[in-house]
Amino acid sequence: MNLALANIRRSKSATASLFTFILVAALLLNIGLMVITQINTFFDSKAEQLKDPHAIIMMDYASYNSSYGEFITKYPGVTESETEEIINMDIAKFNFGDNELASRTAIFNADDHRNIGALKLVEKLNTSSANDIFIPYTFKTNGGYELGEDFTITYQNKDYKYRIAGFFETTMMGTTNIGFMKFMLPAIAYQTLADELDKGLIISAVMEDKTQSTKLVNDFIKEFPQSTVGEPTSSIGTLDIEMVKSVSTLTINIIAMILVAFAAIIVLVSLIVIKYRVSNSIEDGMTNIGVLKAIGYTGRQILSSNILQFVLIAFSASVVGVALSYCLMPIIGNIISSLSGLIWYQRFNMIINLANIFIIAFCVVIVTLISAFRVRKIQPIMALRGGIQTHSFRKNYFPLENTGGGLHFLLAIKSMLSNVKQNIMILLIIVALTFASVFSVVLFYNIASDKTAFVNLFGVEPANVMISVRQDADTTELLSHIKQMDHVSKVNIFDFITTKIDNQTVNTNVTDNYNQLENNIVYEGRQPKYDNEISISWVVSNQINKGIGDTVEVEYGTKTASFLVTGLSQSIGNLGQIASLTMDGIQRLQSDYKGTTLYVYLDGISNQNFIENVHEQYGDYIVETIDIDKNVESQTGMYTAAVFAVMIMVLTITVLVVVMILYLIIKTMIIKRKKEFGVMKAIGYSTIQLMHQISISFVPVIITGVAIGGVLGYFYTNPMLSVLLSSAGVKRLDFIVHLPIILMLCVGILILAYIVSMFVSLKIKKVSAYGLISE
Repeated sequence: MNLALANIRRSKSATASLFTFILVAALLLNIGLMVITQINTFFDSKAEQLKDPHAIIMMDYASYNSSYGEFITKYPGVTESETEEIINMDIAKFNFGDNELASRTAIFNADDHRNIGALKLVEKLNTSSANDIFIPYTFKTNGGYELGEDFTITYQNKDYKYRIAGFFETTMMGTTNIGFMKFMLPAIAYQTLADELDKGLIISAVMEDKTQSTKLVNDFIKEFPQSTVGEPTSSIGTLDIEMVKSVSTLTINIIAMILVAFAAIIVLVSLIVIKYRVSNSIEDGMTNIGVLKAIGYTGRQILSSNILQFVLIAFSASVVGVALSYCLMPIIGNIISSLSGLIWYQRFNMIINLANIFIIAFCVVIVTLISAFRVRKIQPIMALRGGIQTHSFRKNYFPLENTGGGLHFLLAIKSMLSNVKQNIMILLIIVALTFASVFSVVLFYNIASDKTAFVNLFGVEPANVMISVRQDADTTELLSHIKQMDHVSKVNIFDFITTKIDNQTVNTNVTDNYNQLENNIVYEGRQPKYDNEISISWVVSNQINKGIGDTVEVEYGTKTASFLVTGLSQSIGNLGQIASLTMDGIQRLQSDYKGTTLYVYLDGISNQNFIENVHEQYGDYIVETIDIDKNVESQTGMYTAAVFAVMIMVLTITVLVVVMILYLIIKTMIIKRKKEFGVMKAIGYSTIQLMHQISISFVPVIITGVAIGGVLGYFYTNPMLSVLLSSAGVKRLDFIVHLPIILMLCVGILILAYIVSMFVSLKIKKVSAYGLISE
């Protein structure tokens, strides 16, 4: 213990830097592990606390059948069910953040008594008015609303204005990426709106085992095979808690995994530094080791002191890191709340904390043991001679008398080649940090700047405007008319329906020609061309154990037909359960099927102006229009802030690590070469010349590390993200890796390293020939 504490006291700055590395690693690791282990139970406990439904079936009055409620009530595992009246809006619009969002909406009577999904306000006004409305908490955390502000719902081209009187939590219909939204009005305001609009019904069910909620919904659709059941824009909509949970926790889990991965990189950096420190301390303290052995210390005792030194640092840093992680959890909690619309309450988790400390301490012990084990083999006489057994002559690389080039450059290169182990350590650290930085920047660029690839992951077709056509209108004729309008580049029928493929409920795209679409979600094979072809997602492929070239049975409505699988696709949306049929293909199952959704691609006109024009000319044929660009922007906005926070954290820690590593190494170098630098100053070298020599000696290593890290980031960011997103339905990722940004980042790290090395090298100013003589 005395030896270990003496070693710590002797190298305070090196100890402080190592302490900081391990502290940061423990902090990130603890946050990541706590989120990953608690997010699922958090969502489940919220559902239980709010007594939210595990499955809902929402419909208008015309679609209601009394057997629906009876089926839910008698379904095995359903412990409670409830049917209540709502105002059912097929597609309502409202502002969310800086954009307009369109979503299927259910408006409840806030004053009704209900056992399932009762109103639980987290914030409310003390005063009431005739036009109050209660909205989900996500509108505060992510939508930019505050209590008392105006809130407008646009439905069927009419605005309904309210005042926000409170925010409530809900797990089922509270986030923008589900396709369903829930609002509540006080009794008087509700009745006023209900008298004007069509009413609907919602059946809510609570199950003994909520993981069976998806099966309940699928069995309901199978029992009542209507062509429109389960579609977000249809008369009957279904939702289950397992699907909502998967969508709500997806991004949170990805962020947590990134934190854990980056924590692992920092742990790796710490271990490399420890190995360097141990090897260095053995070489520098060789004479001291000889003295200790000569006076009776055993190799085992000296080895134990080395291990104890680093274990003390690692343990204390880990404990502080774990404690600080709880201070930072409110920031992570805000990100989780903005993504899920639920208030995150951080629980103390002793098991995760201890596991975190143990993992780091164990890694430190192993690395220290391996690095310091040679102490046991060093004989006292050899140690007293400074480690020299007989002779030790190193090769003289680039002898000055016969090597051309600048003197300062040659001296810098000779210095670099004489410290191979140190350079390998720097190289590995720079590679890891550069890769992590490139990874975070690519992720942010694709979510905040050019969102094309990110939006494509959800299977969204990047048109500009979506038009929902009336059932009694001629869709083909309307398509032809819209195609002739000014500034319209093309129009496609693109429907989204629910089918059953080999008894598996699957969300299915329908269009005339998939070559006309901008987003090709098929990554292997091709989209269907003929009426007997279908493409399925790899998730569906795994579920039914069939692939390209196999035949599947597709059921739609009351008919079934065989289709040949021509391609495998991917999508985050709908849990990855996606298929695609041609218009001719779906007409094999329903001969009068004509499509009810048009996707319009514009050129040279704003979406809003086009929507006004199309309503003016063809409003009688249209149910609703949606500005797809605004809708996508509002739905992806929540991800931007979260990923930006992760990117800033990664880049900040990268800068911190680069600074501290160079500080540690250059300071050690100056101490070891103090006499050499003093002699060089005595014969005429200036401080600035020596500083440049030191900085240049690191440049080749840092350039190599940055280049390798940049290349790895360029080629392996997409594969790594594919692995992270594979559970969500992604098989192959095509995020844009913007080369100029990668180059700017790499150059930035290089410039940072050179500037830091110059600043740290200023310590040479204190070295003088007179000082060395007077010592």
